[in-house]
Amino acid sequence: MNSFPLVLALEPQDFIGLGIAAVAGAILAWLLITATTGKSIGTAKAEAATIVEAARSEAQAAARSIEAEVEVKASERRKAVEKESADLLSEAKDAQARANKREETLDSKLTQLTRREEKFERKETRLEEIAEEREALLKTTAQTAEQLKDRLASVAEMTRDQAQEQLFAEIRVESSHEAAKIEQEVIEEAEERAREKSREITLLAIQRYAAENVSDSTVRAVKIPSDDLKGRIIGREGRNIRAIEKATGADVMVDDTPGVISVSCFDRVRQAIAAESLQKLVADGRVHPSKIEEIVAQTKRDIEDRIKQVGKDALVETDVRGVHPKIAEAMGKMQFRTSYGQNVLRHSIEVAFLSQMIADQLGLDGTIARRCGFLHDIGKAMDHEMEGGHPAIGMEFARKFGEKSEAVLNAIGGHHGDIPATTPYTAIVMAADAVSGARPGARRESMEMYIKRLEQLEGIATDQPFVDEAHAIQAGREVRVILDARKADDATAHKIARDVAKRVEDEMTFPGEIKVTVLREVRAEAIAR
Repeated sequence: MNSFPLVLALEPQDFIGLGIAAVAGAILAWLLITATTGKSIGTAKAEAATIVEAARSEAQAAARSIEAEVEVKASERRKAVEKESADLLSEAKDAQARANKREETLDSKLTQLTRREEKFERKETRLEEIAEEREALLKTTAQTAEQLKDRLASVAEMTRDQAQEQLFAEIRVESSHEAAKIEQEVIEEAEERAREKSREITLLAIQRYAAENVSDSTVRAVKIPSDDLKGRIIGREGRNIRAIEKATGADVMVDDTPGVISVSCFDRVRQAIAAESLQKLVADGRVHPSKIEEIVAQTKRDIEDRIKQVGKDALVETDVRGVHPKIAEAMGKMQFRTSYGQNVLRHSIEVAFLSQMIADQLGLDGTIARRCGFLHDIGKAMDHEMEGGHPAIGMEFARKFGEKSEAVLNAIGGHHGDIPATTPYTAIVMAADAVSGARPGARRESMEMYIKRLEQLEGIATDQPFVDEAHAIQAGREVRVILDARKADDATAHKIARDVAKRVEDEMTFPGEIKVTVLREVRAEAIAR
């Protein structure tokens, strides 16, 4: 700390004395001068006294001024020293606080290190105990294994290597069996919980929505009042019937069936145009190429207007809003499309409501699910005109005409597993699509496809090991597999069931789902004579 400097060495009284001495010297000098010049001593004394008095007053004033200045400087210096002392004291306190905090931190870390060291010591002790137990167990196991190997070698008259190989083979078989049993228990428990919940949600959706069964065909019959009209429909050398087929793109079949003309076409729109044009021609009675072209053109306009109106009605029925007119028109076209005999538009409406109900049960947005379900098959309205599957075509078509929802686009493109599902609504649409297609009477297939599907299903089952027989039942919705009970146990039966189901999913195309039932039984027979 700095010390006080010496401000002044003399006191104020000393200054006064010096001033008086100086004045007295001046007076003496003056007296000498006066005496020299001849003035009187009295006058000189009077003047000297005056001068002395004036000098004393000036000296006192100067002393007071100096004293005041000294006091001001001393006060300022004292304040500066006090401020400096306070700053140094504050710094010292801060340093002390930091030192105390650092000391507390060091104490805490030291305590933690001590605890950790104790914990490590306990773990080390435990590890040593475990190592000792392991060594003892290994020794016991080795001794047991040696005894077992020697016993096997002596009983079976095998070499040591042969006995060892047989032992390892038995251990592998036993371990595999135990693993299969544990795997089956876990899978059964998870499947049971999932099956109960999914069954509850699906049944609730089905109970809340019931649609009529619609079955369409690629052949449509047109009734005529008399067989005489068949000749007029055919025309001279078949010109009328050729004109009808050329204008409509459908096949007109006139056979011996009384009162009926058949119209066949895989495009249901062209089939409808041809059938209605024939009905108008029959009602009009005038059948010639120019009249055929006129009526077909008029019928096409009527069908197009009807398609647009059907699409709008379907949007109103499902309460799907904000749809581009082209999408509405495409949905109207699906009134004339079928899938396994099921009307695609009615199927889409059914899937829309089923998706909404399932989403509501799961706590999701039912409006989005209904929109996804309604538009999921929109690609079928133009898949016969473009290359590729209807999911990809429909997704691109919906995106092109303003559909921006990722959930809707993913449901359209991924409801058959063509692309990964990115939202839960895709899985909901897949489930609703399966429910709609699998319900009784919803779909049908040709006899050839039906027999081929049954044969393929039975062939997949018989390819599995230990299978004696396989039978497809319930119109191909279930396959029952019979195992050789002497070669396969229960765990193997469960594994074969899963393997058959996996191959069916990967290799076959079918509506709904197929149940795989694996049977394993022992038949005991005896003859009494």
